[in-house]
Amino acid sequence: MADPFATAALRHIVVTPAKGDAATRVLSPTDFAQAWDEITQWDGYAPTPLVPLSGLARQIGVARIDYKHEGPRFGLGSFKALGGAYAAMRVLQRELGKRLGHAVTLEDIREGNHTQACGAITLSSATDGNHGRSLAWGCQRVGAPCRIYIHAEVSEGRAQAMRDLGADVVRIDGDYDDSVNLAKTEAEENGWFVVSDTSWDGYTEPPRDVMAGYGVMTREACEALDQAPTHVFLQGGVGGLAASVAAYLRQHWGDAALRVVIVEPELAACLYESARKGTPTSVQIDAETIMAGLSCGEPSEMAWDILREEASDFVTMPDSIVAPTVRLLANAESGDAKVEAGESAVAGLATLIAAMRQPDLAKALGLDAQSRVLLIGSEGVTDPAIFKAIMAGADHV
Repeated sequence: MADPFATAALRHIVVTPAKGDAATRVLSPTDFAQAWDEITQWDGYAPTPLVPLSGLARQIGVARIDYKHEGPRFGLGSFKALGGAYAAMRVLQRELGKRLGHAVTLEDIREGNHTQACGAITLSSATDGNHGRSLAWGCQRVGAPCRIYIHAEVSEGRAQAMRDLGADVVRIDGDYDDSVNLAKTEAEENGWFVVSDTSWDGYTEPPRDVMAGYGVMTREACEALDQAPTHVFLQGGVGGLAASVAAYLRQHWGDAALRVVIVEPELAACLYESARKGTPTSVQIDAETIMAGLSCGEPSEMAWDILREEASDFVTMPDSIVAPTVRLLANAESGDAKVEAGESAVAGLATLIAAMRQPDLAKALGLDAQSRVLLIGSEGVTDPAIFKAIMAGADHV
């Protein structure tokens, strides 16, 4: 049987990162610290595991692979639990302060001191699943109404998970970017507050809070490592995850020679195109990738400000190597601990394996026997039906 990793068609470009201070200006150390101080007080908080994939590292020829497994995060199955729920609280904090005429603390909201007032503030967003689930969970915790917009290809399992958390879920006929536009339009018409993980002109505070929340995950990973990685492979999407991780790594490790590699599905490669053209660039999504959380055609401008200064490599990958990577982890094929991961979680690992199977690409990425690679396993099994199909042998679901 042909090795899907050795034959995978990956596109790769190398860019010279721009010089600047976006890693501390767009997301400051204070932003990260405030999110850490709040989120670590939430009921159920516990660091997620940084799983060493030592057997796989030996097999493919690198020194070390560390996989940050976000499946257990707050029982919601993904790193998004850190961003949407935290940003929701920050939106409520700002709006309650205006309505009540005095400062409101996050602790006040967390402890239920403003439940009635929160009930009059509707929060909304578009999602491929995980961000909306986090927002719905955050709203349920504090008593705020929640309206979530999903596109045609979001699985019914993910939609129901949001309904189970009290969200009003609206499915549209278009793609993710269409759902973003409708969420913005209806929020403006109804006086609702959008809590998005992507920024646009004049809209920056919630996306900054979302990315600051993600910093909890990266801080946990850094505190578990004894030295800086040589590489980090980061999923694309709109860029919020990648930008947050890259910014925190810069703040934590300083000028350590850390190579930031952005990975995207070839069907939704807006960051790759942005890097190729040197400016934020949207792409048309003509077919949906199996990696639902990465099916985004328009980059976040705020995230791009960071990535243009921190990322040197941009890679696109085919869907054909996603399911084999999910099975590899879940079946512990390399003798490592079993990890049950979702489709979007394995983008970085799948690309790393494929790169090491293709010597020219490995060389171009600076990967060798001394490389220490950090990966963000961004989700666990957020759709059991899809996971079951993959484990049964399906490569396309």
